[in-house]
Amino acid sequence: MNAPKTIALACVSLCLLALPAAQANAQSSPKELSWYIAHAPFAMPPVATPKIPKHDVQITDFGANGNGQLLNTAAFSRAIKACSDAGGGRVIVPAGTWLTGPIQLLSHVELHLDSGALIQFTRDHAAYESDHGSSNSPVYSNGCEDIAITGEGILDGAGDAWRPVKKGKMTAAQWSALLSSGGVLSSDGKIWWPNSDVMENDHLRPYMVSFSKCERILIQGVTLRNSPKFVFCPQHCTDLTIDHAHIFNEWWAQNGDGMDISSCKRVIIYGCTVSAGDDGICMKSSGRNSLADGPALEDVIIAGCTVFRAHGGFVIGSNTDGGMHDIFVSDCTFVGTDVGLRFKSNTGRGGLVNDIFVSNITMKNIVNEAVLFDTYYEDAPAGATHHDHPNDKVPEFTDFHISHIDCQGAATAIAITGLPQMPVSNIAFDSVTIHANKGFVATQAKNIDLHDVRLDVAERPVYQTDKTAEIRVH
Repeated sequence: MNAPKTIALACVSLCLLALPAAQANAQSSPKELSWYIAHAPFAMPPVATPKIPKHDVQITDFGANGNGQLLNTAAFSRAIKACSDAGGGRVIVPAGTWLTGPIQLLSHVELHLDSGALIQFTRDHAAYESDHGSSNSPVYSNGCEDIAITGEGILDGAGDAWRPVKKGKMTAAQWSALLSSGGVLSSDGKIWWPNSDVMENDHLRPYMVSFSKCERILIQGVTLRNSPKFVFCPQHCTDLTIDHAHIFNEWWAQNGDGMDISSCKRVIIYGCTVSAGDDGICMKSSGRNSLADGPALEDVIIAGCTVFRAHGGFVIGSNTDGGMHDIFVSDCTFVGTDVGLRFKSNTGRGGLVNDIFVSNITMKNIVNEAVLFDTYYEDAPAGATHHDHPNDKVPEFTDFHISHIDCQGAATAIAITGLPQMPVSNIAFDSVTIHANKGFVATQAKNIDLHDVRLDVAERPVYQTDKTAEIRVH
């Protein structure tokens, strides 16, 4: 092998020939979860699963009716409380359409949906009012342990009764049909709302499944769809397993993230399928007053997952101020996402993100960047304007290891944007093949290692850099 070429750059552009062909990236046959735990590039601690007693409770024994017409909120509450009072067990939801308001899970209780079961959450916003002036999530739990949602059934969050829709995200026919259904428009005619109440109170729009400060959680087999906001949003939880779950929001669903794992520790996401209106599988860390106990999010394995429509396949940020490290992503496929690997933050909500390992990723028809580091990320609610963030909580992306990537189609292969005071640094690419219109674009980056990387691009130069130093090409 030839000695590596070191390129030290400042405000210059490179025009390099295509690099040697990368090793073909073909995902092997599915691996057992135990393989990923054993082969994680860090010492992954055991992830405890819920301890659910062998005791079944039938929802129908508490007056529930699955005709899709009668409201079953009280029946769910009675069944879950009775199960919890008995020491825990499974609350069984049989086939049928079970209309209900919010469901609060209690410790040692598993909500199990049989095949053919549809839990349909009501479109009546008044049903979600809480004692704290906010909205309860359709499914929620606070400070509990040993909780689970399992089975082959579906939970539908009635999110279309809450969410705004941007005109630019729909076809003319879809927009026309939406207008004919009723609702109200923003003053510029570009944003539709289901009614004036939700337009004026968008801050009350809840996550669909929200767990806070819970321990030992299992989501297995079920489909979670049509959320008012993020579909699945655990915060400050430990020992979380999401196994072969299906997450779905329409691609135009505003703030319709699939999974937002926030400030959690010991997390496994295995064999899941996601299609979302915002980020697909996303890691966040915020809400910490002190970093004395280390990063708020750590020890995460994401393996064997598929993401279809989403703003990003695997995403970090934008809230990274709590810090995060030791994340292993492997054997995942992204098809048609806006960005493949999306790492984003900005001053005001940034922190240290390091020791991130991504390998064996297949991508196809990526709309924008296959790999994106963005430390100037801005977002705002529908209809709002952007605001400057204070120059504190500076994002630091460093020590990323990205290997065995195959991307068939993207607008840009790799884009890196760091900050003058904190460049994106120590990023290693190995065995990467990307077919794209544009190649490698970087500003405010340093110590970037490209080993066995092939960028098959239409536009020249292949490499464009600015204020960037120490790029090594092997």
